[in-house]
Amino acid sequence: MDNVKISVGDVTKEYQYGVTFEIIARDFKDQFKSDIAIAVFNGKLRELNKYPEKDGVLEFLDLSDGTGHRTYKRTAVLLFMKACNDCIEEDKVNKIKLEFSLNTGYYFSCDGDFEANDELAKKIQSRMQELVDGCIPIEKKSIPIEEAKEIFALQRMDDKLKLCQYRKSSVINVYTLEGYTDYYYGHMLPNCGYIKNFEVLTYNGGFILNLPKKKTPEKLDEFVPFDKVFNTMMDATEWNKMLGIDTVGDLNDKICSGELYDLVLVQEALQERRIADIAKDIASRKGVKFVMIAGPSSSGKTSFSHRLSIQLRTLGLKPHPIAVDDYFVNREDTPLDEDGKLNFECLEAIDIAKFNEDMNNLLAGERVEIPTFNFKIGAREYRGNYQQLGPDDVLVIEGIHALNDKMSSTLPVESKYKIYISALTTLNIDEHNCIPTTDARLIRRMVRDYRTRGASAKRTIEMWPSVRRGEEENIFPYQETADAMFNSAQVYELAALKSIAEPILYSVSKDDPEYYEAKRLLKFLEYFLCMDTTRIPNNSIVREFIGGSIFNV
Repeated sequence: MDNVKISVGDVTKEYQYGVTFEIIARDFKDQFKSDIAIAVFNGKLRELNKYPEKDGVLEFLDLSDGTGHRTYKRTAVLLFMKACNDCIEEDKVNKIKLEFSLNTGYYFSCDGDFEANDELAKKIQSRMQELVDGCIPIEKKSIPIEEAKEIFALQRMDDKLKLCQYRKSSVINVYTLEGYTDYYYGHMLPNCGYIKNFEVLTYNGGFILNLPKKKTPEKLDEFVPFDKVFNTMMDATEWNKMLGIDTVGDLNDKICSGELYDLVLVQEALQERRIADIAKDIASRKGVKFVMIAGPSSSGKTSFSHRLSIQLRTLGLKPHPIAVDDYFVNREDTPLDEDGKLNFECLEAIDIAKFNEDMNNLLAGERVEIPTFNFKIGAREYRGNYQQLGPDDVLVIEGIHALNDKMSSTLPVESKYKIYISALTTLNIDEHNCIPTTDARLIRRMVRDYRTRGASAKRTIEMWPSVRRGEEENIFPYQETADAMFNSAQVYELAALKSIAEPILYSVSKDDPEYYEAKRLLKFLEYFLCMDTTRIPNNSIVREFIGGSIFNV
């Protein structure tokens, strides 16, 4: 074959057989706001250094696309690990582990006979820049599992050896950068020259690899540390180590050995202890009357609120739930978003004046009728739900804007106790591939919405970008203002969600725009063995999603 016909949108061109997608992309780069990162050829994701073997339809995804952005970040991690390998003597390194995402960066912990100081950070960044300037190619190879094990053993990558034990495929894809070989979950950019914006910093005894945001891939924002989130995630990391489950391979080992189910009870007990500690802190602050709870979608807020209320009752307090959603403005008064759709997630969708009036009246000891929002007719109703605060009463208020002081601006600061809850996943695929918290929450939501609302995976994936935008605007900016943080993630939960999530994801058609995301999640779930969910306690936050909770969730 001498030539191939390639259609990109309304344009069809002929190219010499063997021309790479990267070269074809040059003809269309002006149509994109940022660099092209990945190709979609005849419905299949392809890396740019591959080539079309036949005629077909081609699409490109740039760095502002979710898939493109993940490809950039994944490549940057490989580049960082290669630079560390070059800059730190091998016999001084026990482990450099990608722990989790923190704001705009990745946090890497360090273990060995070296110090993660500013001088070393500059040296690593300089080495990365050399590789970028040289546009050093990244080579992908599909090799037999046994050969991969030999490579990983030589490089002391025990975590990857363990992961290989549970691979169903007889081959595995590895990436090599100037002699450094590693495994990564997902696609890569063709060479280091694509990584134009990055920064290596020191933070809490480790390194931060600061990278651009998806919405602004052409520039690098200043890294702003989220200390409370960091400490909460490190606590979870220590819990995982205590349980002996640091990576997916460790989790699979526990499932195979039958040890997991005792560990489930231990982790549930650890979460209950944390809830009890929060309750004690609330009870110790005598002026607190409003417990404000907020967190992103599928964080387990409802189950947490129930369990917190139980702990508050053991301390002599009388909690009463109030949903901020009951203070929605009537449907005809709801603001519109930039697409002209009703925007239920902005602060203006809440009748702030009425909420503050009612809360202040309650604080003054008055008897107040709390509204109930009727979502069918889009209006508030009054159904005799009266509240009056006695000496031991507290209101547990759950809502997207609960941490935003603008929502409760007239309430005394000392009367409020703010809690941020999220599923901050700290389990890793392996030491260089972390699990995005967003993925874990998306799978939670998909399973719950299918079970409770009959919503398809396609619908959940379709809505997710809008949900994420709302979180980034209305929740994440206020997380560090919380008096307490609660991490609802369970180290075992993806093994519990897998058996329900997989069939739902397989229902997404190849013709659906959500197909690539569904396929990515299916590939991700392949790493996990399934667990027996009947042995999960019925008050577990995980039950809010898989079903069987004793709470009304």
